[in-house]
Amino acid sequence: MSIKLRLTILNFLQFFIWGSWLISTGAYLFGLGFSGIDIGGVYSTLGIASLFMPALLGIVADRWVNAEKVLGISHLVGAAMLMYASTVKDPSLMFWVMLFNSMAYMPTIAMNNTVSYRVLEQSGYDIVKVFPPIRVWGTVGFILAMWISDLSGFAKTNYQFYMAAASAVVMGIYCFTIPACKPAGKSENNSIVSALGLDAFVLFKTSRMTIFFFFSMLLGAALQITNTFGDSFLRDFSTNYADSFIVKHGLITLSLSQISETLFILTIPFFLKRFGIKMVMIFSMIAWVLRFGFFALGNPGTGLPYLILSMIVYGMAFDFFNISGSLFVEKEAPSNIRASAQGLFMMVSNGLGAIIGGIGSGWVVDFFTKNGVKDWVSIWFAFAAYALVLTIVFPLIFKYKHNPEETAGDLRH
Repeated sequence: MSIKLRLTILNFLQFFIWGSWLISTGAYLFGLGFSGIDIGGVYSTLGIASLFMPALLGIVADRWVNAEKVLGISHLVGAAMLMYASTVKDPSLMFWVMLFNSMAYMPTIAMNNTVSYRVLEQSGYDIVKVFPPIRVWGTVGFILAMWISDLSGFAKTNYQFYMAAASAVVMGIYCFTIPACKPAGKSENNSIVSALGLDAFVLFKTSRMTIFFFFSMLLGAALQITNTFGDSFLRDFSTNYADSFIVKHGLITLSLSQISETLFILTIPFFLKRFGIKMVMIFSMIAWVLRFGFFALGNPGTGLPYLILSMIVYGMAFDFFNISGSLFVEKEAPSNIRASAQGLFMMVSNGLGAIIGGIGSGWVVDFFTKNGVKDWVSIWFAFAAYALVLTIVFPLIFKYKHNPEETAGDLRH
């Protein structure tokens, strides 16, 4: 089996696990009688875990244990937590179970990238050119899991956790078959920062990287908004559009966003080479403005085109920030701290960003909810305004000069 195919399977399984429960759990918990605050708390565990676990396990993979083994063990632990989650009906207990699940799963997103990058590099491949077509199969896995969950009815029951746990076991075992990604070992730097394993934080010494990570955090907040409320938004159309396919199959509808991802991922090498990371990030921010704005205008009736357009632009919004940002960090970080750097990127975008997005969006939704009825138009326009502010401010303070003549595999300046 070729290296590319092996990594394709790795990325497919990585996101099949997440797609099995991430988008559907909110509606399932509403069915158990959980409040909005309870559900927001469950989703906040993704951010809380991402504050420290990706960086911590990145340090372990950089210094002591093969990255593919760290990845495999994490998924096996996550499988146990997902099985436990399938039995829980108490909000407080569910918070803690999902927190431990998040502590196991969230670091694997960055670790999966690290393993893929190292194996490709060891095999002599151009990472920027070769990785996006491999990573696109992760999105395919996420989409397939959503469709299976929706069409089987798992999305409304605890069976979604069974499916996620089973795939996590397969992934955990499969990781041990991946070519060895040996740790680089201890840094030659004997400072207290190095001793604590916080070498990746040296990236904050440059203002450019500090600003990049700051806006990665704010874009991570935007991502959390649709993860938390996208399905609930579509289900609320049941009052006037009860027989609509969009209401009956919200997950399949939302999966159009992930299908868009698969297309935009393939364009990343071109856009990075042609425009550079600054413009690619700006494109992402503009897409977030459109994502939220189209949601505000959309409905399953005459507003259907806007809903479809919102799904389409999501691909650019997500990929041009998340995947391109990861590639940018990979090229900017020294080789001996790359796993830690990926963990740091994960911490600020899916950790701090997810917490800000979860808590902040919860406040916005509550503010525009009267007598139990959510004013989704105002809610989505408020989020669009947030993304618009980022779009205006980012190019003013992020100093970056792109060299159009650079090779696709070299993003350093």
